[in-house]
Amino acid sequence: MKFGIREICDVTFKATAENQVVGSKTFKKYQPVFTIDTAQTSNMEQASTTVYAQGGKGYNRLIAWEGEKTLTFTVTDALMSPMGLAVLTSAGLINAGDSKPVHVHVTIDAAVTAGETSGGTAEISYAELADEIGVHDDSTINVCADANTKIYGTKLDGSGYGYKWYDNIAVTTPSSDTNDMYPIAKNGKLVLSITDAEKVSGTVKFDFYVVMKSGATEITIEPGDFGGYFYVEADTLYRREDDGQDMAATLTFPRVKVQSAFTFTMAASGDPSTFDFTMDAFPGYTQFDQTKKVCVTMAIVGSDADAEQTSGSHSTHSGN
Repeated sequence: MKFGIREICDVTFKATAENQVVGSKTFKKYQPVFTIDTAQTSNMEQASTTVYAQGGKGYNRLIAWEGEKTLTFTVTDALMSPMGLAVLTSAGLINAGDSKPVHVHVTIDAAVTAGETSGGTAEISYAELADEIGVHDDSTINVCADANTKIYGTKLDGSGYGYKWYDNIAVTTPSSDTNDMYPIAKNGKLVLSITDAEKVSGTVKFDFYVVMKSGATEITIEPGDFGGYFYVEADTLYRREDDGQDMAATLTFPRVKVQSAFTFTMAASGDPSTFDFTMDAFPGYTQFDQTKKVCVTMAIVGSDADAEQTSGSHSTHSGN
């Protein structure tokens, strides 16, 4: 039986120990943590070094020693998720809530109407704020404007160049909530008042923060955070030569260390950024065989190595 390979893997990362912490969650041993089902490529590579005893006429190689074997499994994912980042970097994950809200930075351009004698007023609708931060479920948007997170403004000319700056900006609508939070509900608006000795009109870029109490995740990568160890199973398909049948195949890596290096390319042109998970495979026990350590096992449905060997030996005998 021969087969060909031309299919991507779905890769599942599982916990290697009881109560393994990934992000902000705790997992049991062998419990799935994260699955990549949007991979673009995956490859397994084994390498080793070889040294030789050499001598005699011509200084030929006489004996070879192989060692320093390494096995690496690399998966390139087309999409990323917060849990994927936690697996890749051991990042902490914080889901927005009342006890730990998430602050989101917002910059938005708004037209300012000059006051009668000085200053000016700007109105920003709920819809404009929702589009800016990506909220479309009619949830309340809380604008933060306390002593530590003041609202700032930059006056723009026709080309978008900033040439005047304002730091005395107050929220006049809606009225202040607790902790200087200004909740803006659907169909509501944020009204900002600029205090200045001169009249203010035209376009101003406002800089402030929105506090998310739900629907947001904060990802934190600390200096001492590095990719962890996981039990990895990669499911794919191998195609049989004789009848073209696809056979299920599973590659099991009982203990891999995820390399923490990554690059996010944020560009307005070219191909979108991809995310590489590079894993160093270490010897370990699989879930179903605790008698010997392996770097990887490959299980293929629809193949029978013993039958193939038997068939091959009969063929050889008849040929003789």
